[in-house]
Amino acid sequence: MSHLVPFLLGVIAMSSLVAVAYFLKFWKGTHDVLFLSFAAFFLIEAANRTVLLFFAKPNEGSPWIYIIRLLALLGILGAILHKNYGGSRR
Repeated sequence: MSHLVPFLLGVIAMSSLVAVAYFLKFWKGTHDVLFLSFAAFFLIEAANRTVLLFFAKPNEGSPWIYIIRLLALLGILGAILHKNYGGSRR
């Protein structure tokens, strides 16, 4: 069981990096801030999971992990609000 947790954390980190590449591809074509914020969220998530790999006992219940995720999700919320209520319309 001890080898399963780092493997799954690595799978989640790599999946997040694939999502980063996916959203950056669309951001490059559209220059939409929403795609860039999703890419930033998944990059933060990949870094978060990678850092967890270096702990002897990864603790998913740590409040710091959720604070980092909350800040990244607030970035997405800010991009949604900017897209809907502010900024220039194309």
